[in-house]
Amino acid sequence: MTSTLSLTTQTIELAELGGDSPLPSVQSMLEPPYTVGSDIPEEIAAGVRWGMASNLFPYSMQENYGRETSATELTAVVLENGHVKATFLPQLGGRLWSLADKASGKELLHTQDRIQFANLALRNAWFAGGIEYNIGTRGHSPTTASPLHTAIVRTPEGQEILRMWEFDRLREVVFQIDAWLPADSKVVLAAVRVRNPNDRTVPMYWWTNAAVPQTPATRVIAPAGKAYATDYDGSMVRVDPTNFHGADCTFAVRNTQAVDFFFDIPVDGRRWEVAADDAGDGLALVSSPQLRGRKLFVWGEGAGGRRWQEWLTPTNGEPRHYAEIQAGLAQTQFEHVPMPAGASWQWVEAYGNAALDPALAAGDWDAAVAHGAERVEALVPAAAMDAALADAGRWADLPPSEFVVAGNGWGALERVRRLHSQADWVDEAGTPFGDETLTADQAPWLELLRVNEGIVEKPFEATAAEVPSQPFGGAGSFVRGVDWEDLLTAGRNSSAEAVYHHAVMVHARASGSESDLAVVVSLYRRALEETFAGEPLGVRSRALAHRGLGLALLAAGDVPGGLAESAVACTLEPANRNLLVEAMTLALDNAQPDLALGLLNGADESLASLGRVRYLQARALADTGDTAAAAAMLKEGIEVPDLREGANSLSDLWARVCPGEPVPAEYQFTMH
Repeated sequence: MTSTLSLTTQTIELAELGGDSPLPSVQSMLEPPYTVGSDIPEEIAAGVRWGMASNLFPYSMQENYGRETSATELTAVVLENGHVKATFLPQLGGRLWSLADKASGKELLHTQDRIQFANLALRNAWFAGGIEYNIGTRGHSPTTASPLHTAIVRTPEGQEILRMWEFDRLREVVFQIDAWLPADSKVVLAAVRVRNPNDRTVPMYWWTNAAVPQTPATRVIAPAGKAYATDYDGSMVRVDPTNFHGADCTFAVRNTQAVDFFFDIPVDGRRWEVAADDAGDGLALVSSPQLRGRKLFVWGEGAGGRRWQEWLTPTNGEPRHYAEIQAGLAQTQFEHVPMPAGASWQWVEAYGNAALDPALAAGDWDAAVAHGAERVEALVPAAAMDAALADAGRWADLPPSEFVVAGNGWGALERVRRLHSQADWVDEAGTPFGDETLTADQAPWLELLRVNEGIVEKPFEATAAEVPSQPFGGAGSFVRGVDWEDLLTAGRNSSAEAVYHHAVMVHARASGSESDLAVVVSLYRRALEETFAGEPLGVRSRALAHRGLGLALLAAGDVPGGLAESAVACTLEPANRNLLVEAMTLALDNAQPDLALGLLNGADESLASLGRVRYLQARALADTGDTAAAAAMLKEGIEVPDLREGANSLSDLWARVCPGEPVPAEYQFTMH
């Protein structure tokens, strides 16, 4: 029996992602205040309290997508032998999109021929299906809808490996995923390595998220008698998942609302989780011990859960429901794990058909767990996982043999930055961040380093407009770090643009204290009020400086001043959808609906038809007392492509302006 790795393409109906938001992500992430019950171990409670990122800076948001799709050809990498066929999509976060089991003839993953983005990821855009790799902080990864650096590695033993890697800008670590399929294996193997080149401990987060088909009989089994449950109200309690609210909720369909179950697997237990259908078939997610956590997520069988699945996996026929089984570094997804300075962590994951006896899988829990353990050991013995981990360690730094897809240029810039500041960096032998990946996004920052040290040669073709001369000419992208701030504040680089970018960096790392906010406000005002060598801020930077000043003033309690600055930003860039949506939202959240409507009236008329803008307009009309106009808009139909997970904004607005009328199914997104 042989195993092959082949490059091909796959055509998928794909929504247009749209360009990244130009607004720097300095605002706090929307996270509920998590609380843990008295029966939650201190280890978990401590992990919940520590390590959450305050914002996503320097990443930009991906929120400019719509609901229209078109046939799009994507690069695909296929691993195949006589037992399984696995298809990866490197351009979409390295997603393992399909895993076909040849013995049963079944697809083990929830997959589809249409990808629709929705607001569930850290950067907003996310899509359902396949196996997803998440790093950084709680939520779907910043790279989940972006290309990863991808190459083929050929080992001395003749094994072909699919390698995908990237620099995570949030935690400033490098991660790589090596996937391979031995000739006689019934499982696809994936080795994950995370390296922390920093001189400090960083909070680390990793969860592998597998979407699996949810049938009426689907049961998820893991070697634990208890689980930690959360149901999207910010609380966590220890429960028996086989008797949760009076039901055995390890059967996915028996959950009435969205819920997470984090299985409490003994520390010395083997790490696995399986999903079994009425024939006992389904995905086994197995790993080496480093991945401690196992999770079951269901949308629930309420109207909102069904609506979310229709929203995420639209089909022309019957909706196809799914659940998720997941594996992570911590016991729950609310925790971060301390990763020491200079540390390198590696583990192996295996994916294949558990092929359980259906009667045992659906029967007594303890018997089902014991049977699952036997079938997992038969599918991929613990000794085989140990051997795979040893192989992965030997292969991790082998250089790529053939490049497939280029990721972004931020890893290459980071290498240059660390050379400039004489900081440690990773060995790039196996995960090169080539100069050819640098683009105009990195060009201004590369030039800033070059003019200050003269050690950086321009490694790519760029026009004079793309590479500004000194003093600092500005950038449409953002970076973070004290060394960058030092360069921007050096006298030779002085410019209004340098002051503006310094203000953004300080804003992003500010604690929210009165003194910190005062510094941020003064920096934005300095950038707006002064000229340097006769040059004021450009229009885009001026608009964003007013926006940043507005956010800082609002955080400091100056609501009128903050909203006024936000309005000025919209006036400067009337066609900027991101500025308009944020400004209208801030106005409404601060009880200023007339201001929200005024902002819309002053905006480019093309923005009025956007679903998010129409919702905000209807909300503003309702807040001014014109409920009839708001109701008319809702009854005409409002579709908000980037509706946030857990948000009940549409149904709540309907209840306000159409009292006594049942909420239409298309507005039902409530998760509990």
